Amino acid sequence: MLEPYRPAKYWDEIPADLKDADAYWYTIYYGTLGLFVNVDALGGKPVPKSWKELTDPKYKGMVGYLDPSSSFVGVAAGIAINRALGGSLDDFTPGIRWFGAMAKNEGIVPKQTSYARVVSGEIPILIDYDFNAYRAQHQDKVNARFVIPEEGTLIVPYVMGLAKGGPQQANGKKVLDFLLTDKGQAVFANAFVRPIRPSAASAEARAKFLPDADYARASGIDFRKVAQAQDAFIKRYLAEGR
Repeated sequence: MLEPYRPAKYWDEIPADLKDADAYWYTIYYGTLGLFVNVDALGGKPVPKSWKELTDPKYKGMVGYLDPSSSFVGVAAGIAINRALGGSLDDFTPGIRWFGAMAKNEGIVPKQTSYARVVSGEIPILIDYDFNAYRAQHQDKVNARFVIPEEGTLIVPYVMGLAKGGPQQANGKKVLDFLLTDKGQAVFANAFVRPIRPSAASAEARAKFLPDADYARASGIDFRKVAQAQDAFIKRYLAEGR
């Protein structure tokens, strides 16, 4: 479906694990999974700081996470939680146990994105991307907060590439070139998304993100291996985690 194309500039600024060595695809921006919290909807309870804390009975019926059997965000969250609690792509037991505990704690399990339900307070805490929490906080003026759990979390890259044999190859290359420029990357930063070239974000945009020290707890993973392992994870989730 894709053919190699290396953008005119900035290729070397993309980390090696966030691009294909032969330039079939590369990351333009990325999301970080964590806790999207509507503080006003907590009813005075403290903002949670960790994955384990979400299973505390004081958050019973207050935590949402997308169904891993119907949403990639749900799969990515499961992989993130499993890894943070000591599991791996060869051992999903820690994550499955967490989902089992969350089921007993009456976790809310939407099939797809539930931004509006957090903004309204129906779901006080949602496992979601950072950019949705920042959008709620800075654009929709909700008393929202994003938390990167203490145990660590997962970075999910958003990638692009050139369609093979497309009728507008020249224009496609221009778009891909533009998206890595300072101006193109600023489009994402100004929309609360962390660009792959952080230097392109303005000071004003950077001030709306959590400090880099918090993001140090977030890291990537080999998504080729995730693709190979996700069916096994979903099977165990359906059998043991609900």
